[in-house]
Formats: sequence, C-alpha cells, structure tokens
Amino acid sequence: MPQTAEVEIAPDNPAKPALSLSRAQTLLFATTCALAVANVYFAQPLLESMARDLSVTTAAIGVVVTATQIGYAAGLLLVVPLGDLLNRKRLILTQILLSAGTLCAVGLSPNLPALLTSLLLVGLLAVVVQVVVAYAAALASPDQRGQAVGTVTSGVVLGILLARFISGAVADLAGWRGVYFVSAALMLALAVLLYHSTPATGAAPTTGGYWPLLRSTFALYKTERTLRIRGVFALLIFAAFSVLWTSMVLPLSGPPLSLSHTQIGLFGLAGIAGALAAAKAGQLADRGLGNHTTGFALALLTLSWLPTAYVEHSLIAMVVGVILLDFAVQAVHVTNQSLIFAARPDAHSRLVGAYMVFYSIGSGLGAIAATYAYAQGGWNSVCLLGAGISAVAFVYWFYLNLTDREARP
Repeated sequence: MPQTAEVEIAPDNPAKPALSLSRAQTLLFATTCALAVANVYFAQPLLESMARDLSVTTAAIGVVVTATQIGYAAGLLLVVPLGDLLNRKRLILTQILLSAGTLCAVGLSPNLPALLTSLLLVGLLAVVVQVVVAYAAALASPDQRGQAVGTVTSGVVLGILLARFISGAVADLAGWRGVYFVSAALMLALAVLLYHSTPATGAAPTTGGYWPLLRSTFALYKTERTLRIRGVFALLIFAAFSVLWTSMVLPLSGPPLSLSHTQIGLFGLAGIAGALAAAKAGQLADRGLGNHTTGFALALLTLSWLPTAYVEHSLIAMVVGVILLDFAVQAVHVTNQSLIFAARPDAHSRLVGAYMVFYSIGSGLGAIAATYAYAQGGWNSVCLLGAGISAVAFVYWFYLNLTDREARP
C-alpha cells in the first residue's frame, strides 16, 4: 500500500541518523504534554463557577466540556497528520503560541457562545500532545526511543488527572478565568524553553501530500476491524469517565459538603493512584491476556459506581470509587492501544489519531449526559447513568466473547 511508506516518522529515514534525546529534553516534552492536555480538562471542576458567572443553567454548562472535546477530535484527524509533512519543531511552537492566545480568549469570554468557540479552539490545538510524542521519537536514538516515548506519554496521564487539582487551586485564588490566564502564561514559557532547548527536525519523507495522508487515516476505520471494536470500548469507557469527572463537582461543591475548588481537585490525586496502577495492562496484552484484562476492568468499572453513589455520606467511599474507575478506564485504554498497534505496526501515527477520536466523542457525550442527569435527578441519576454506560461496555465485551472468536485478542 503506497501511502504506508509515506507516513513513517523521520527517524526511520536512513539518510538522517537519529539524534540523542537528553533527560532534560524528555522531561520538558513530558511537561509540555501534561500542560497541553490539561487545557482540555481545566473546565471540569469549574462548571458551577462558569454557570454562575455567565448566568446559564447547570444542565446547559456541560456543553463547555463537549466543545473542547469536539475541537480535540477534529484536531486528531486534521492537525496531527501535519507532523508527517511539516517541520515538527515549528509546528509545535506554532500550536503552543496559538494555544496561549485561545486560552486568553477563554478567560475574556463575556458569554457562553464566546466561551464555547474559544474552548473548541483550545481543544483543536491541544493535539500538540500527539505531535510532541512523534517529535520525541524523532530526536531519540534507537536504543532510548521506547523509554523516551513512554516518559513523554506518562505526562499525558498526569496532565489529565492533575488538571482538576490545579484548576481548583488557582480558581480559589484568582477565579475560573484566572486558571486560563495562568495556563496561557505557562504555554508561552514552554514555547521559549522548547525554542532554545530542542533542535529542528525535518518532516517525514512523504510524497503524496496532506490529503492522501488524511484519506488513508479515514480508510483505517473501514479496513481495521480491531480499531473499530476497540474504538467502541474507548467511546464507552471515556463516556463513563466523563460522566464522573464532569459532574462530581456539583454534589461536592453544594451542601451539605460545600468543598472548595482545591478540595475537589484533590480527588484527582486519587485518580492518579488508580491510573498508575493500571500501567502494566499493556504487558498483559503482549502476553495474550488483553481480552481477559478488558473483561475484568469493565466489570470493575461497573462496580465502581456503587461506592461513588455514597458521596454525600462518605468521602472515603467516593475516593474508593474514583480509584477503581480510573484504574479500570486506564487498563482498558492501555490494552486497546496495545492491541491496535499490534494489528498494524506500520501505521501507528494514523491509528492513534483515529482511535482517539472515539475517546473524544465518548468524553463529549458523557459530559452533556452527566450535567443533564444531575439537573433532572441529582447524584443518584448520575451514578445510574455511569453504571449503565459501564454495563453496556461489559455486555458488549461478553457478547463478542460468545459470538466472535476474532474479537478476542
């Protein structure tokens, strides 16, 4: 298939040997990924403050999270492929500088339509994360590439989960708008550091141009069955993930708990413990246990909503539920990627973009459904919604195991 060779990353070009990536550069890339992906999640603990400030209803404010996820999904398909055509350093710096501008626009938004437009652009530019990972792979020598990429991508997990704590703490000091102004300043600082600390690398030697590359990405949905199956799992688990993390601020900030933004953000630390515990799920997939890992994690995901339902009676129960949910989601997510990459080793860049679209759709739909459910029936309705989505994912896994041997990798 001729387009396959056109999307290989530059370090595989024998005419240009790979450079060495220092530890400082690796940590800088990880930090860049953490902050860039955090921009997508800053809004979740701030929804009540945004709704109050902009005079919109609780049911309507969930679309804020959805707008960011829509932008992110579009960026995965439309922006990430540019990393195979353009100079990656220039592309990353451009995305970061534009991100700083859109973050300022979020902080200055006078109404909901302006906020939604700005956050959609924030999501579109946040896909710089995927370009940074490819950039790290391009700079690393062959014997350090796996470790470097692993370290950089770990920044993504930390960014997602720490975003809630950081945004809550800053919001308590400077309001929800201050969160985005601070992030804009940090993005500018990162741009300066990246400009002075990293060399430029050329794009991959593509010959077909942007549109053939884009068409080949869309073609993966038709040709790769593993991508479709694992994409459904991704959509459902991240919908459940978004249901929890979008709406949990509502019962925690209201009476009788009335926690501060900072206290609510601390639940993100519990989520980190769960996510890091699932880090070895990929190794289980490599040993042929990906199917069993998926089933166990989806059962755990469904059960995690039971302690979560008792948030108004026990914060410890809520912490347990958060840890279980984040463990289950991350275990399935890691397994999904391991199995998808194993199916097509020649198309990793396009596969991750195509796969993450399911993640964005699930996250966006979960955010809308969660705030609507809370407005209609309170926290119990949210937990029933999350448990229902999780149960659908488990039933889908069970159905595949009964009827489809090919879907049991």
